[in-house]
Amino acid sequence: MTSTVTESPAVLAAAQRLAEAADTGVPAAPVRDLIGSDDVAVAYAVQRLGVRARVESGARVVGRKIGLTSPAVQQQLGVDQPDFGVLFADMDIRIPLADRPRLLQPKIEAELAFVLSADLDTEEIDARSVRHAVDYAVAALEIVDSRIADWDITFGDTVADNASSGWFALGEQRLSLADFEPREVSMSMRLDGEIVSTGTGSACLGDPLNALAWLARTARGLGDPLRAGEIVLSGALGPMAPLRPGARVHSEIRYGVATLATVGFSMEETA
Repeated sequence: MTSTVTESPAVLAAAQRLAEAADTGVPAAPVRDLIGSDDVAVAYAVQRLGVRARVESGARVVGRKIGLTSPAVQQQLGVDQPDFGVLFADMDIRIPLADRPRLLQPKIEAELAFVLSADLDTEEIDARSVRHAVDYAVAALEIVDSRIADWDITFGDTVADNASSGWFALGEQRLSLADFEPREVSMSMRLDGEIVSTGTGSACLGDPLNALAWLARTARGLGDPLRAGEIVLSGALGPMAPLRPGARVHSEIRYGVATLATVGFSMEETA
């Protein structure tokens, strides 16, 4: 990406609008009036400015998140392709609430996360090759959020807004890819005991490993390849659900008749 794109007045204005929304807790107008609805290069330029600002303020990058992988979520948000954002250490729900980013209008989705044991920076990257770079998988919950009022987003808006990231929760059971196929899992997610989302591994670009390969190729192409030790949230296995203060969330990942892993999260009051 050229510095001309990165430093254009429109990109700077969009990044500033999103930063002010995050700082004040007041959702902003969409940024597509500044950067367009589907200019991928410009949208990621805005995202990189936001990431750079956070890193310069002391935030630490721990991985990436893939978004918009499930047809159900694409339909919910009116988009038709995946995107990605950056995970920071303070997004982990194990961090004290006061130290996490402010949530404005959160939703929640259930997925698989992969932790990498090797860099993914080779020329040939596909679902088979990324398998060897995965140390383990875990059940995960992603608390997605939007700095844009009423989730009124296009592809350009969500990419610029760090792929509508918020917080994340990782399960404790570490799963070896030698023991299961991610595309064959099923997922159910409960909110205060009520099932609010179900899905399968195949809903995530056909296979969560396909999503990981897509991200690895895209990140490498942008000059920022995935590295050993990074966490990758591979994308929703089913629809998102609104997340209300005080809610208790529980997700279960099954493989055949067996429960592979679970992950839970209690939503503290954030107002």
